[in-house]
Amino acid sequence: RRLWTGEMHCTSRASQGHHCYKRIMSSTNTKRGKIILFGDSITQMSFSAADCGWGAWIADRYQRRADVLNRGFSGYNSDWFLKFAATDEGQADLFDHDNVKIVTVFFGANDASDLELNPRHHVPLERYKSNMKEIASLARGNFGEDVNIIFIAPPPVCHDARLRFQKDKYKDKATGKLERTLELSGQYAKALTEVAKELELPCLDVWTKMQDSSSSTKPWQEYLSDGLHLSAAGNKFVGEALIDLIDDLLPELAVTPCTYTGNINSSSRSSISMRRIAPWHDEIDHSNPEKSFRNLSLA
Repeated sequence: RRLWTGEMHCTSRASQGHHCYKRIMSSTNTKRGKIILFGDSITQMSFSAADCGWGAWIADRYQRRADVLNRGFSGYNSDWFLKFAATDEGQADLFDHDNVKIVTVFFGANDASDLELNPRHHVPLERYKSNMKEIASLARGNFGEDVNIIFIAPPPVCHDARLRFQKDKYKDKATGKLERTLELSGQYAKALTEVAKELELPCLDVWTKMQDSSSSTKPWQEYLSDGLHLSAAGNKFVGEALIDLIDDLLPELAVTPCTYTGNINSSSRSSISMRRIAPWHDEIDHSNPEKSFRNLSLA
């Protein structure tokens, strides 16, 4: 797909020998790629500066290569997300984007609410699975069959922390009953891994990985701020795990830092298909900078 980005733009200064700029035809392969994050509050808060959001980890890794768009909706389950997606506003907000390379789909924390204690958020397990398939289908239908979709399973639930949160928030009105549990979140995480396997798509199983002592450097409960949402440590855990998954399963989209410095913002880093935008500063010949900008189609 190619799109016209404008027309000739000249100023009086141009007629006096200064530059006359022309906006030209540009194709998606010369534009910055996009990574879109679909999900609930765990995604909406993934840009949090205070909590070192996992979405910010992804944006950091893809500096100058991809814009990371946060499309997380606090309090939403997969039913409500699909209702929004069916509206004109939802279509424009979620899908009116080109050159999308990766889509993450991170639902389940609300869907897995107990039917009796929280019917407002509860989504039956089989419908949750169907919804995940529909979201993947929408992503492919709008972004193309080659878009890379990554499912992310809900995190575990820490019962003690949820009860403390409930008491702190509701005081004497706290019920002492858990409308989200470790068992329920585990059922939805398992269901999502089954959907991913059926669709042959990668899945970051946060529920399992967080509780795996070989994958964690601290007790998994410390990865949660209130027993459900991610703490700063939890965001770091998810961000690093997602980057590792991309490196392992989608190597053409991985960004390799400099072997010696770990730097990701100079010519020493590389990526097979996530091209950088504009020459790196250390690629520019200061004595003749124009020649560094003559051909911007190189990766």
